[in-house]
Formats: sequence, C-alpha cells, structure tokens
Amino acid sequence: MATIRARKRTDGSVSYTAQIRLFRDGAQVYQESQTFARKQAAQVWVRRREAELDQPGAIERANRTGVTVQDMITQYLNEMEKVRPLGKTKEATLKAIAASEFGQTVDSDINSQRLVDFALWRMSKEGGGVQPQTAGNDLAHLGAVLSIARPAWGYEVDAHAMADARKVLRKLGYNMKSRERDRRPAMDELDKILEHFLGIQQRRPSSINMLKVIGFAMFSTRRQDEICRIRWSDVDEAGQRVLVRDMKNPGQKIGNDVWCSIPDEAWRILKTMPKSNAEIFPYNSSSVSTSWAKACKFLEIEDLHFHDLRHDGVSRLFEMDWDIPRVSSVSGHRDWNSLRRYTHLRGRGDPYAQWSWIERILRPPVALGQREKDAQP
Repeated sequence: MATIRARKRTDGSVSYTAQIRLFRDGAQVYQESQTFARKQAAQVWVRRREAELDQPGAIERANRTGVTVQDMITQYLNEMEKVRPLGKTKEATLKAIAASEFGQTVDSDINSQRLVDFALWRMSKEGGGVQPQTAGNDLAHLGAVLSIARPAWGYEVDAHAMADARKVLRKLGYNMKSRERDRRPAMDELDKILEHFLGIQQRRPSSINMLKVIGFAMFSTRRQDEICRIRWSDVDEAGQRVLVRDMKNPGQKIGNDVWCSIPDEAWRILKTMPKSNAEIFPYNSSSVSTSWAKACKFLEIEDLHFHDLRHDGVSRLFEMDWDIPRVSSVSGHRDWNSLRRYTHLRGRGDPYAQWSWIERILRPPVALGQREKDAQP
C-alpha cells in the first residue's frame, strides 16, 4: 500500500512524501518513505519500488540491516581458532582493521572504491603512514575474511571488489606486493645475540634455552612455530628427519604434514634435548619471538627477524653446493620459485664450518622450567 502526501515547506514550496507500507496476515512487514520535489517523481518511485519489492525475497533483503566488517572479522577469528590459531601478525592486523572506521562498513557497502579508500587512508599520515606493501598485506588479510564471508556465511560481499581494488591501486602507481627480504644475520650479530642468551641461561637455567632454539632454527631451516610444535613421536631416527605438521603453505595449511630432513648440526642439537615432554622444544612460540625481539632491541641490532635464520639456513645449504631437491628436502619447499626467495648467497663453502658456537650450543644441559612441563598434555 502506497500513499503520497503533499507537505508545505517553510519557504512556501511544496514537497511530496511517498510512503510504502506492506502487510502480511494483517501485520506490517515493511515500511519505506522518500521525499521528492515533484509529485510525478514520487509516483514514479512508488511504481518502481513496488515492482522491486514484489520480487521473491525482496522484502527480506530490504529489511536486512547488514553485518559489519568488524563482525565478519570477529566471526572469522572465532572460526579459525577452532581449527588452528592464526599467526600473531595476521590476527593483530585483522583486529586493527576491525577497530578502524572501516570496520563499521556493512557487507553490502563493501566495493572496490571503499577498499581503495581504506588502502589510501592506511598510507596517509592519519592512517599510520604505512608503506604500500603494508597496505597490501592489510588487504590480503582482509581478503581472506571476505573470500569466505559470502559462500560460508551468506553475507552480501561483492566477490570482485578486492580484485578490482588492487587493479585500481596498481593503475594509480602503488606497488602493493611485499618486498622479498634478503637479510641474513652477520657473524658478529650472532655472536652478540648468543652471548646475550648465554648470560641469561647461566643466570636462569630453566628459562627458554634460546641457544638451542636459535641453533636448531639456523641449521634445520625450520620456522619458529614449527620448532615449538615438533614432537618426539614425529622423529624418524633411521631417516634423520622429522614430520612437520601443518606446514605453512599458500594453498594448504591444515593437514599439510611434510617429512623434512635434518642436517647433521641441527640433528646433534635435537639429540641434546631431554625427552621429558611431548614436544622436543616445549616452549611457547610467542615467548620465543618476544625473547628474540627484546634481545635485538637491547643489542641495537636493526631489522633482524627470527625468520631470517631460515633464510640463512637455506642459503648456507646452497653455498655448500647442495642441489635444489636436497635443499627442498630440508626446507620443505615444493618448487624453485618459493625456494628462490630464501636464497641469498654470500660465497661458496660452509660459513659455519669452524664456528665455535656449535659446541657451545651443544654442551650445556637443558633444564626445563615448570611452566613448559605443565603446558604438556
């Protein structure tokens, strides 16, 4: 049922308010109104809207208030937590997006223009003044949420919005791709870091044994969270290898279990760990990360990530003339393009052949703190 009422404005002109009210079984199920300067325009609007609302499901869609980006991110984080916790960087990024003004955008309003505006805001001073690569990472993490919001939860998200936004940003001259890191630790940097953690180990024997964690990371090329997940039951003694469960992979993370060979130096470090826990290195991954970051800050070592130890380990194997299949059997990479990103050669031969720290890492016994023991099932 539609009505059009004329109303006199304060300036003496007349406006026309068109109102549509729909009823089902005697109860009002929908109401909408618009004001026009001309009665003919109001009549045209009424005919068009009544025809639209007569379509199946139109009233339900019109009554829908929409769900915000913040709500979608919260739902995504909750769902992912049931399977496997996200990396702390991705989680922190998504929470920051949810807390921003963009987080209040409803699903049906998400289009390429809104996404471009968000990326440009992130690169502005008000949005943090981040580099285009960081804004690109924000869009990538947000895209993971939007990609399942429509097919999994039925939200009204434009399936092409993200791709169109990236295309626009490229046309505007922004390079949103992440830069490949080529950072490897220098010998003097490793000396400082290991001396620092040796002192901590001597003062607090039951603290995280960062000496062994760092040494194993370097020579095994394993990621930080993988190191803290590997169990004794995943060790193949005869094959000198370990089963890395849920190895990070762009196409598959959950259930991507890969057997990885362990080079001699890393194997010797592994064998020094006590078997009193299910995990070989029964430490919290976040605590390892925090310890590393604090040490680098204290020692004024700039831009050195724990993950750079993996770069160093892969590069070392190539410097020792290992071929691609043999290196990938250690690193777990599936193809050369992925492996190439971790390869930054400095010369030929084993740079750690006469490294005094190997024995110093192997020698001290490991004392596990009560916290690590209590954390085990």
